[in-house]
Amino acid sequence: MKETDMEKQLDLEALRRKLQNKQGKHYWRSLEELAETDEFRQLVENEFPSSPLDWDKGLSRRRFLQVMGASLALAGLNACTRQPSEMIFPYVVAPEEFIPGKPLFYATAVTLGGYATGVLAESHMGRPTKIEGNPEHPASLGATDVFAQASMLQLYDPDRSQVVKHVGRISTWESFLVALRTELEAQKAQDGAGVRILTGTITSPTLASQLKKCLARYPLAKWHQYEPVGRDNFKAGAQLAFGEFVDCQYNFEDADVILSLDGDFLSNLPGSLVYARKFTARRNADHEAVKMNRLYAVESSPSLTGAMADHRLALKASEVAGFALAVAHEVGVNADGAAFAGKKSWIAAVARDLKKHRGRCLVVAGEYQSPEVHYLAHALNAALGNVGKTVFYSRSVEANPVLQADSIAELANDMAAGAVDLLVIVGGNPVFDAPANLDFSEKMAQVKMRVHLNLYEDETSNLCHWHVPESHALESWSDARAFDGTATIIQPLIAPLYGSQSAHELLAAIHDEVGKSGHDIVREFWAEQAAPQDFEKFWRVSLHDGVVAGTSFSTKSVKMRGNVELQISKSRTDSGLEVIFRPDPNIWDGRFANNGWLQELPRPLTKLTWDNAALVSPATAEQLGVSNEEVISISVGDRSVAAPVWILPGHVDGALTLNFGFGRTHVGQVGKGAGLNVYPLRTSGKAWMATGAQITKTGDRVELAGTQDHSSMEGRDIVRSASLKDYVEHPEMFHEMGHDPPPELSLYPAYEYNGYAWGMVVDLNTCIGCNACTIACQSENNISVVGKEQVLNGREMHWIRIDRYYEGDLDNPETYHQPVMCQHCENAPCEVVCPVAATTHSKEGLNEMTYNRCVGTRYCANNCPYKVRRFNFFLYADLETESLKLMRNPDVTVRTRGIMEKCTYCVQRINVARIEAKKEGRNIRDGEIVTACQQVCPADAIVFGDINDSESRVSRLKAGHRNYGILTELGVRPRTSYLAKIKNPNPEIVAA
Repeated sequence: MKETDMEKQLDLEALRRKLQNKQGKHYWRSLEELAETDEFRQLVENEFPSSPLDWDKGLSRRRFLQVMGASLALAGLNACTRQPSEMIFPYVVAPEEFIPGKPLFYATAVTLGGYATGVLAESHMGRPTKIEGNPEHPASLGATDVFAQASMLQLYDPDRSQVVKHVGRISTWESFLVALRTELEAQKAQDGAGVRILTGTITSPTLASQLKKCLARYPLAKWHQYEPVGRDNFKAGAQLAFGEFVDCQYNFEDADVILSLDGDFLSNLPGSLVYARKFTARRNADHEAVKMNRLYAVESSPSLTGAMADHRLALKASEVAGFALAVAHEVGVNADGAAFAGKKSWIAAVARDLKKHRGRCLVVAGEYQSPEVHYLAHALNAALGNVGKTVFYSRSVEANPVLQADSIAELANDMAAGAVDLLVIVGGNPVFDAPANLDFSEKMAQVKMRVHLNLYEDETSNLCHWHVPESHALESWSDARAFDGTATIIQPLIAPLYGSQSAHELLAAIHDEVGKSGHDIVREFWAEQAAPQDFEKFWRVSLHDGVVAGTSFSTKSVKMRGNVELQISKSRTDSGLEVIFRPDPNIWDGRFANNGWLQELPRPLTKLTWDNAALVSPATAEQLGVSNEEVISISVGDRSVAAPVWILPGHVDGALTLNFGFGRTHVGQVGKGAGLNVYPLRTSGKAWMATGAQITKTGDRVELAGTQDHSSMEGRDIVRSASLKDYVEHPEMFHEMGHDPPPELSLYPAYEYNGYAWGMVVDLNTCIGCNACTIACQSENNISVVGKEQVLNGREMHWIRIDRYYEGDLDNPETYHQPVMCQHCENAPCEVVCPVAATTHSKEGLNEMTYNRCVGTRYCANNCPYKVRRFNFFLYADLETESLKLMRNPDVTVRTRGIMEKCTYCVQRINVARIEAKKEGRNIRDGEIVTACQQVCPADAIVFGDINDSESRVSRLKAGHRNYGILTELGVRPRTSYLAKIKNPNPEIVAA
């Protein structure tokens, strides 16, 4: 082992002993913090570097003088950066609907994997600037996820495809139509036998209708579907259970006990926003009318659902089917196969808990688990009487449900056989993400004419004859269904920024309706669905509400099939490591790889940015003799990839997780080359798990931009938690933990707030750590991306960070999430040290920043115990790119170089509410001000309001037993407080 490797290698056994010797609860953020390594100590000590450069690299005298000159100029010029000169032109005749300074909201939807989430898009003077959830939409309930929030940046991305291209050269839409018509005319004689259309998952009723028209016009043509993160296993499991494709929805609101089988229903299912809201509504330990639910999570790779579990069991992916079968046997389900042999007392306790709550429990199988696991989940729910109570079935939401792995394999075989003359790919990137064993790119090269419609010129576009820019969802008309079948008409908020076309317009050209706009195509489809005399009203109401009334699917009666033969065998212990494949939590299957917001957003559990890695458990790292950032070669059969190691406590032993979507070669400048491509290991039969992996060291290291040790508060009393039993018996326990000094000991003068006094409460019991609040804050407040190099220097600019803590055993710890933003301290230590009064206290208790005053001393950041202030070492904001200027919120200034910035409690939203209340001659109502982080949260974990109003929701929460402030022993009196985490463990398992 090299000396550098030895220095990096941690003594994990010593850390285990250290944790065993701890008394009481001990929270830690990383192995390095736990070990108190020299690197960690150095990181903490160098948290506030003295210059914009990395001094450790050494400087020449000339460069030193340049840097010092820049620093002096920075202070002398009041930290201002000259913006480019621009011409501005007023309206000659202003549009009637535009009111300068007052945004309009339009109901529409965004899709992921074909499934729709209803949103409200904010528009300023004709340009969309922010996405919010639609409270009236059943898949949103007013919340959104990181993908919906970041779709705004994707709309304005200057790297988006902008022109039609033919074999790499700029062409026109008209020229493409001529070439397409010529090929289609040649296909008429053979009824389209050589035509293939490849799409992703389709739930759009209009698009499905168009595809049927195409197939009717060319009867021998074929429509194929493929998504790298499809639902094949779920559909195959439903086929095993019921003999047909069906969908199911879950009622978490009425579920007292939930068993999750290697799934992540809080973030990775269609409908996860709703499931998160309903699940966390049952986590209120203070409400007498709410009985707290209990969650068991059995998983192979750590997830947000596992982090929320009251009991979590780490198993190999290959062992989950045997575990599910063992539980099924305990419950009374008759099924054949090899049951899991271990954890018998754990399995028996779970089964008893489920049986005790018949009709009020729920079993959910993970999207990435085998069809057998999905079958057993259906069987368990049926045996436990959950169907019709906590589980509901309906016909499939997909317009044409197929097993997509089989569909794309059939297409690959047809191409190899020379049977395809015209291939039209609508969205997607199969050259990059199709199963590696299909050799899709090589077979596609045998197709005479290849057409690709996509937002970006990507790997697939590079191998196609024709590339057509695709219109963004906020630029085009369409429709889509939500997880329960509810349809939304997708309406544009802005004309296409570039010469793009929608999928509707491309398909219209195939079935001889060239020239029809997307608006006319969608409108004509729905005109056929509604009563003719009521259509105009129907159309207006549907657009206004963002929901087409009466389109949700009714429940469907299903019957379990008998005598089903399950392929469940005992996993081999000598078959090498298992490889678990998962989509990246931020860039998904790679489609968001060029989105800087999502690339720089720390992953919820690993805290990595701009990279992926091979995630392994501490014990597996010991066995392999590897450390963080050490590059290993992972081989499965004759395929291999190289990846750096990242040790993740809680990961199952004997396996590693690879997140796909990285390693793009043809994408915009932001995502090109970020991370490594692991799709070469992912094959048709091993889409989610592969066995028999062999590991070899390469001797290389890769520096990963992880943020888990950034802004460390060094083990102080930050997170508080207890079991439900202990909390019920001793509700004052959290107040007794604090050591807050009495107000009279403060040197700060007392101030009486006669008007409003704003404050916030964050409920750690419902926060799922999904990061939606961080991205919403970034979108609302024009927060810049800094890039991997600056993240490595600890200079990310997010105003909200989600700290992840571990507690307990090194190999299977409990996980806690804690959002931390500016605490708006009553006795703010940042204010007294600012030499120019750039940070001051408002009469309503806000800690305010006056950017024009800031000269960049950074004394305030050095004096902030919460480490929530962000400094612009460089001009991170792009002031040149025209499209990005359209995206920015005009209510929030765009900061330039050399100033301090931080959370403002969305003061711009406070001021809007204040103006409206003043105009109407009233006080601001409770709940009228909703901060960006509060509005986006699917778990309703953040509450903001006036703490002077004793009846406000925030005041009532602050008066509760679970309320506490962090670092209040310093006497800073933060306006943001937290509700302690409560878990509801099964006494049988705790005793065991």
